[in-house]
Amino acid sequence: MNDKQTMPPLRFGFGSNWRQFLSTIDEASIQRAVDSLQSFLKLNSLEDKRFLDVGCGSGLFSLAARRMKADVSSFDYDALSVQCARKLETSFFLGNDDAWHIEQGSILDDRYIDKLGQFDVVYAWGVLHHTGSMWQAIENTKKLTRENGLLYLAIYNDQGSRSAIWKIIKRLYCSNLLGRSLVSIVTLPYFLFGGMTVGMIRYKNPFQHFFNYKRNSRGMSFYHDWIDWLGGYPYEVAKPKEIVEKLVSDNFQLINHKWTNGSGCNEFLFKNQTAETL
Repeated sequence: MNDKQTMPPLRFGFGSNWRQFLSTIDEASIQRAVDSLQSFLKLNSLEDKRFLDVGCGSGLFSLAARRMKADVSSFDYDALSVQCARKLETSFFLGNDDAWHIEQGSILDDRYIDKLGQFDVVYAWGVLHHTGSMWQAIENTKKLTRENGLLYLAIYNDQGSRSAIWKIIKRLYCSNLLGRSLVSIVTLPYFLFGGMTVGMIRYKNPFQHFFNYKRNSRGMSFYHDWIDWLGGYPYEVAKPKEIVEKLVSDNFQLINHKWTNGSGCNEFLFKNQTAETL
């Protein structure tokens, strides 16, 4: 498969957003990323395990896996995202870490996938629904998980007509400068007042939700997550049942999950119960 033929021409520049996000990464955010991995994987250490970060973005969770002593491989379709991960490696390992391998590649490129081999933990958080061919991306990601290995997926929740509207909004945002400006002007109050409402209800402080966001969101940034959400195109969604049925039919066992009622990601942790084929 030629990934250049399968990737749609209109795409959000994820790498540019991640490059700006790098300035927000500190030891506290790294530890939150580590904590989130440990909690969902139910593992305190990844020592002697191979960890694959599919669509590594900023590289934060590759770094978290290294902190958990995994041998990490990271790749991303976006060249700027690859640069971000390499910058983190340089910052925290002086660019000389033999256990962290970073390169550019596409999860839709069969030849690239075939050469990677298999891993103990395959991590694809909020990535596969942005490829333009989500189900093929899930299939290829599944192949990278060794027998008894873990597959950690996060896929946008299907909300029917609401998701269809967001797809139109995201496409408009990515279309040109005018579209991006219009979407930003209209949606900024939506996110701002929504966050303030949550703050008032939960904390009696309209700004507390924003202050707590980094602490409660895997070490991420409210602003950069907002930009990522608005611009995240291509954009596909799935109901949890669809993901579970697909993976279970391929002999993967669901061992942990976290569902959302909103437009965010449902999280899945599967264990590969099939015989090793690569």
